[in-house]
Amino acid sequence: MDRPAISVTSVGRSIKRPADRIIFALDLPTFSEAKKYIDRLAGQVGLFKVGLELFVQAGPKIVDYIHQQGSTGIFLDLKLHDIPVTVARAMARIADLGISLTTVHCGENPAMLEAAVAAAGPVGVLGVTVLTSVSAAHLVRAGFQPELAGTPAALVRMRAAAARAAGCAGVICAGSEVRPIKKHLGRHFLAVTPGIRLAGQAVSHDDQQRITTPARAIADGADYLVIGRPIRQADDPGERVAMIAAEIESAGG
Repeated sequence: MDRPAISVTSVGRSIKRPADRIIFALDLPTFSEAKKYIDRLAGQVGLFKVGLELFVQAGPKIVDYIHQQGSTGIFLDLKLHDIPVTVARAMARIADLGISLTTVHCGENPAMLEAAVAAAGPVGVLGVTVLTSVSAAHLVRAGFQPELAGTPAALVRMRAAAARAAGCAGVICAGSEVRPIKKHLGRHFLAVTPGIRLAGQAVSHDDQQRITTPARAIADGADYLVIGRPIRQADDPGERVAMIAAEIESAGG
């Protein structure tokens, strides 16, 4: 099927309502389970995130299905990390899918980021700075220098600057890291924030270390919020999306 070419500038300009800032994470194991949420939320959120688990199981079929349901964008979150030529070849195949955003680890070699951007065409490439499951203690154990291991924010800022220099459209970062990124790298450099939890709700013991609320992330300048569990676990996912959108609007988003 013919798929629309979507530039990253059009992604930013497509934010016309608070709900457009919501990226719903389809962190589900099968096409059939993901389909239920796509059918329910198409047109109600800005983008659907397709991650490794679902893409390995369903492949491009899940991307095609989302396209068929309307104009909701697609964020293909595969977090590429390999030698530059391999990343470039994979990114060229991703570009054929007509998605809006995709991810590549910032990694150690800026040539990998540059190769990803060069091969992505109209797709917006986001650099993964430091996963929100990583804490300062993890960085210390991994052997990072003290000035970077003391807090993930320092490493995030360094990697975000490298992503911008390589031509990335933006980065994935925790909510607490958005404000300095916007200050130093510009308001048009996208900040996409996962680890979103709702205020006043009990936080489950999962693998997220650096979390924030929708209102706090938006107030700090986040462009998009990646939200999975709070919506998936709701009795009425559509109602939960509307509630989060209202919180985003109240924060100025």
